[in-house]
Amino acid sequence: MPTPVPVPSRAQLIDHLVRHRIAGVVATPRANSLDHYRKLAHGDRPHWLGVELGDRWRDEQDVLAVMAERCGVSDDPELRTGPDAIDPELTVAALERAAGFLRRAAETGRRVLLATGHPGGLLDVHRMTASALRAAGCEIVSVPGGLRTEEGTVHQVADVAVYERGATLWHTHSPAPMAAVLDALDRAGRPLPDLVVADHGWAGCAAQRGIDTVGYADCNDPALFLAEAEGLLRVAIPLDDHVVDPRSYEPMTAYLLGAAGLSVG
Repeated sequence: MPTPVPVPSRAQLIDHLVRHRIAGVVATPRANSLDHYRKLAHGDRPHWLGVELGDRWRDEQDVLAVMAERCGVSDDPELRTGPDAIDPELTVAALERAAGFLRRAAETGRRVLLATGHPGGLLDVHRMTASALRAAGCEIVSVPGGLRTEEGTVHQVADVAVYERGATLWHTHSPAPMAAVLDALDRAGRPLPDLVVADHGWAGCAAQRGIDTVGYADCNDPALFLAEAEGLLRVAIPLDDHVVDPRSYEPMTAYLLGAAGLSVG
């Protein structure tokens, strides 16, 4: 049996997030974040992550203001070089809000779908969450088999929906895999999830469809934070979504599950 991950205190988690660059000064270049804000504001749909933003966020300075408020990046538009930064206090506060949704899901035995477009970084975060929710009595939604979308297929690995191409799990921002899952459930007459825990376009698509959604998002992925600001996405958790060692996320996941009153395996 794997050794249970101890649940850190709030102060210990903040220290851990900063030391492992999950928050604090992160690896994402500031220039890359600003470029993504600009592209989103100019209507570049891949940066909308499945959220229908319409004409509401055409000013990139408005996008920057939301990112400063909800992610903790600098609100100075003239700061264009060096690494970007995420406020670890905002990360932990978002984890605590997300824990409330997990707790309510466990208390009422809700149907939960977990998915990731960042399997190299966040797969185990979602796997641990799925395991804890299943143990608490939630139904983990089974993805219909044989789903093809774009140039790949949708599968489930350790209860987590992922996108595969050429026998490889792919990093994807696309909402198409989540749309394929939800459409297939509907065609089969199966109920949709009550709660989605995901990232990238998986989260944006689910939120756009009106499903309660908790999403992890990096400081260069503004769409989920805008969706949260509009009340479409329930919680956007700011973090670097692909640090060097994915095991660095384990204390964060333990904190999330502990705050939700779930077992931490």
